[in-house]
Amino acid sequence: MPPRSVFITGASSGLGRGLALHYAKEGATVHAAARRGAEIEVLAREAPPGHIVPVVLDVTDSERLVKAIRDAEAASGGALDLVIANAGTSVPTNARKMDWTKVRRILDLNVTSACVTIAAALPAMVGRNAGQVVAISSLAAFRGMPGNASYCASKAAVHIFMESVRVDLRGTGVTATTIYPGFVKTELTAKNKFRMPFLMELPDAVDVMARGIARKKPTIAYPLPMAAAARALSSLPRSIYEPLAGRSRIPS
Repeated sequence: MPPRSVFITGASSGLGRGLALHYAKEGATVHAAARRGAEIEVLAREAPPGHIVPVVLDVTDSERLVKAIRDAEAASGGALDLVIANAGTSVPTNARKMDWTKVRRILDLNVTSACVTIAAALPAMVGRNAGQVVAISSLAAFRGMPGNASYCASKAAVHIFMESVRVDLRGTGVTATTIYPGFVKTELTAKNKFRMPFLMELPDAVDVMARGIARKKPTIAYPLPMAAAARALSSLPRSIYEPLAGRSRIPS
């Protein structure tokens, strides 16, 4: 059965917005969290009436984030059916001109807020022995890509965090899913100045994610050619990968 209650961070644009709209159209009450309140209101008007609950907050404020999840749980009868930690950002952090403020912002948003979202949602789900937590990682999690040290590190951290969560949840009724997107046409990727192979349309990406989540798959990686390339790169020894990657020049 489709989820009845959903909490999604980063719901004002991109993957989060697409998923929020998908679940709202399926009949779920979607607590859509993001900093940009005006964008969330637009989303609410596009969805079936009453199915989007706008939650305006900066997810790097952990206390407000946890309170928002608790409020959503209370409104949903004690526990949410599905929680998706999607909020994230990506800006270049080339080691030759590293900006520590950008590094901190990426790690705060991509790692801390994602892990806090999952951690805050789990106790009620475990108590009810039902529910699903989902975190958005990236195919960039599997190697240190040129010009993107912080982004790759942040997504690798989410990858390992969710793997441990799955290990701990074995034998319970709670499911943990990690999603590894490649390049998708969103507001975030529109800023990229480099060629993005196998670039997917947003509706196609939402369809892949929603089907995988419904099947409670432990991992979802797409598009398939890009996922295969990422797996191949992850198997290369460092002595081969680093000189090879060092020849690439990602605009910063």
